[in-house]
Amino acid sequence: MHYPSPLQRDNLLMDTLNQLLANLTSGNEPQAEAAAVQMIHHGKPAFSALVNLARDPDPDTRWWAIRALSEFDDPDASSIFIHALEDKNPEIQACAALSLRLNPNPKAIPQLISLLGNPDQLLSRLAGGALIALGFQATQALINVIESPDNMNQRSRVEAVRALSEIQDPASITTLFNIYQDGSRMMQHWAEQGLNRMGMGMVFFDPN
Repeated sequence: MHYPSPLQRDNLLMDTLNQLLANLTSGNEPQAEAAAVQMIHHGKPAFSALVNLARDPDPDTRWWAIRALSEFDDPDASSIFIHALEDKNPEIQACAALSLRLNPNPKAIPQLISLLGNPDQLLSRLAGGALIALGFQATQALINVIESPDNMNQRSRVEAVRALSEIQDPASITTLFNIYQDGSRMMQHWAEQGLNRMGMGMVFFDPN
């Protein structure tokens, strides 16, 4: 029986990787998605190729590169996602935010905070999800969004309260309590959810 030489095996792997890259950028969504989840099996060569694609002028190519990189458990991927949060294309920003939810990195906090007030509701919500994934590391930045006297963006404040209610950090109790008393109806809703989750539920009654 004839077995391929190491060089032949390398060539076969490279041919397969090249085919996956072609599928990823083909414009055929099911084909591209199938390629995205298979790229990880090709290790560093695939990772390097995807990093290059993440800089491509074509936004669809950048989107699929970010999508495929989200499958890699590699700390170097986070820097790509953080950079993509500042992409001019909101769909790429959203993909990067989702990737950071799956691969949390506290270095992304400033960029994620800035996206909480984005007029694109999906992008705003995904940024909040990525901050929730960071847990207590994101608490103070979220409190700052809510308590800053200069922040007039209601969407960012609502998303910050929602994130704190999910994180359930005791350090946020005072902020959530204040919001429950004085915030908008939506902010009060999320503040109440957070306080209840932390065992701080309150019963209000009319003393008369």
